[in-house]
Amino acid sequence: MKIFDAHFHIIDFEFPIIENQGYTPPSYVADDYLNETANLNIGGGAIVSGSFQGFDQQYLMKALKQMGPAFCGVTQLPFTVTDDEILNLHKSGVRALRFNIKRGGSEDLSKLDHFARRVYDLAGWHSELYIDAKELPDIASTIEKLPAISIDHLGLSEEGLPHLLKLVDKGVHVKATGFGRVELDVKNALKTIFETNPDALMFGTDLPSTRAKRPFEYDDIELIQNLFDEKSADKILYRNALKWYFG
Repeated sequence: MKIFDAHFHIIDFEFPIIENQGYTPPSYVADDYLNETANLNIGGGAIVSGSFQGFDQQYLMKALKQMGPAFCGVTQLPFTVTDDEILNLHKSGVRALRFNIKRGGSEDLSKLDHFARRVYDLAGWHSELYIDAKELPDIASTIEKLPAISIDHLGLSEEGLPHLLKLVDKGVHVKATGFGRVELDVKNALKTIFETNPDALMFGTDLPSTRAKRPFEYDDIELIQNLFDEKSADKILYRNALKWYFG
């Protein structure tokens, strides 16, 4: 089946890499990704900025040029970024703004409401949150009013799943990613999210699986194919994310 990889990282030490919480990631350039996914029928994807990249855009510009027009970028920006800078990033293929609540390295969550609306109104971008879903009740009233939001890695925790499902019911999307880093029943999370909103789930490899207890495996794709019928699996593995990022 064709796959839109909605979440992976490129780590290029030609550009600034910031140690985060005592962690420095391994090098993982575009060629590494292309080699590792050569047998996966990848039809496009989203390169996501990590905590260790801060507000650097240079690595992302290089990676987007290397990967081509089927791929887009998810970046971290300071609140002080100008409209022109956002529009220039859009022309280069960036399509979303990331708030990394779990690891830091991004703008503060207090800026979410205004910043998410700003990038959406200006460039049509959605905003992505790396957050443990058990923390969602504190910001749920803000999120449910925002135009376009996705949550990374199935919301990370079993405790957070009920809170996540309430937002999925209101149109929030969820990355079906990082199965080796979550603290929840992956099959149950996938089924209940899909039942709540079949357009919400978007698969991603999360390569190179930085800090995950278990890195991505091909079995993660097979799990989805075995759990859902072909049409539903196609939505999760390809169509939902393609529509989310490219309209």
